[in-house]
Amino acid sequence: MSTQEHPPATEDPAATTRKHGRSVIALLVGSAFVVILNETIMSVALPSLMVDLSISASTAQWLTTGFLLTMAVVIPLTGYLLDRFSLRALFLTAMSAFSLGTLVAALAPGFGILLAGRVVQASGTAIMMPLLFTTVLNVVEPSRRGRMMGVISVVMAVAPAVGPTVSGIILAVLDWRWMFWIVLPIALIALALGAVWVRNVTELREARFDLLSVVLSALGFGGLIFGLSSIGESASGHAPIAPWIPIVIGSAALLAFVIRQIALQRTDSALLDLRTFRSRSFTLAIVLVTVVFAALFGSLILLPMYLQQVLGVDTLSVGLILLPGGVLMGAAAPLVGSLFDRFGPTPLVIPGMTVAALALWGMATFGLNTPIWWIIVVQMTLNAGLAFVFTPLLTSALGALPAALYSHGSATLSTIQQVAGAAGTALFVTLMSVQSATAGKMGADLAESTAHGTHSAFVVGASMASVGILLACFVRRPEGGGTRTPIPH
Repeated sequence: MSTQEHPPATEDPAATTRKHGRSVIALLVGSAFVVILNETIMSVALPSLMVDLSISASTAQWLTTGFLLTMAVVIPLTGYLLDRFSLRALFLTAMSAFSLGTLVAALAPGFGILLAGRVVQASGTAIMMPLLFTTVLNVVEPSRRGRMMGVISVVMAVAPAVGPTVSGIILAVLDWRWMFWIVLPIALIALALGAVWVRNVTELREARFDLLSVVLSALGFGGLIFGLSSIGESASGHAPIAPWIPIVIGSAALLAFVIRQIALQRTDSALLDLRTFRSRSFTLAIVLVTVVFAALFGSLILLPMYLQQVLGVDTLSVGLILLPGGVLMGAAAPLVGSLFDRFGPTPLVIPGMTVAALALWGMATFGLNTPIWWIIVVQMTLNAGLAFVFTPLLTSALGALPAALYSHGSATLSTIQQVAGAAGTALFVTLMSVQSATAGKMGADLAESTAHGTHSAFVVGASMASVGILLACFVRRPEGGGTRTPIPH
């Protein structure tokens, strides 16, 4: 009896790319979680910083506003960067910038150096999410993208949500510098692993750099973020400039930016290719993402203020109260991704938006004597509802695009998230400030006036989410995405 010897089988190059891509994605997800966490980690620390650095509240707020402004300026550039430079080069650049900014912030002797560190941090953070999106779209087959986007949803939603919790725990036992010292070794480990693991799994193409588009983008998105972020300060009388000025300048620059991109698209040289909006699925998902992120970030900024000023809860307890909702969203995201792969977005987005809207209506009932357990339940309900919305929207939006537009779709989606988050924060804080001031003039004390203001803000947020339910009815599974066919002009 003889045996026939077979030559060793060679592994499919595409399978090899996908296998290596999964390792890269795992590293990108972990790195993105760390860098995105820093977007909200400063919120609880501002009172400590004001005392330690002898600065006012309006000055301290720039540590958050400056971070958001840098993100708004850099993210629109990532469409060009992802086309022009390799995955490896961009990852190493992003993590190096984030690590350097973290070190500068930890060593900062005063406010100016600390702000500079935050800006450098943000420049690295801005690259990570579009980089992660584009890598997933290039190496993960469409039938498994929902599951992978579920993991990414953990980064996008849970990292900002647990930022206040992390900072609250650190500040309970250490000073504010340890928020950076604890993060730094994690960032350096990710950088070292990336230097060993990360290889190029995306295709590069020729891309022209248009300086005018960069200037218009910075003025447009930067002006809008700055103006929206200043509205809350203006309502309390601490804004450095009238918010309508940067908003008007930003809107005019953004209009000029759009006109410029439409002209450049004819030669495939746009900084941010807006042909992504020719996809109905992408456009509808972007609208819903705006509503969802406005509601999420608005509630994230308002709940700690309500807990501290109305119920008198300390900083550490605020972080712990918000933690279960973030954990629940993280636990649910992979499950939602698997359900998306099987059933598509419609059976998930509609009930998810409904639950989120009901939770926001529940927050509108918060008052002077609301029990903590009820606040935790409602906040967990909101996060559970949003968990069923994030993954289907992300996958539907980006999966509907041709492969040549992946990088630009990722950059557009990440930019919209920043603008929506700033808009939601501005809307909620302004409504709360205005209504609180009105109640104060009528003789209410601080707790009563703040409770009245948060009620008004949550009513508006719940109304926005209720409109989102109607929009969710039109979300469909993307068809034809991921093709390598040319983009129609």
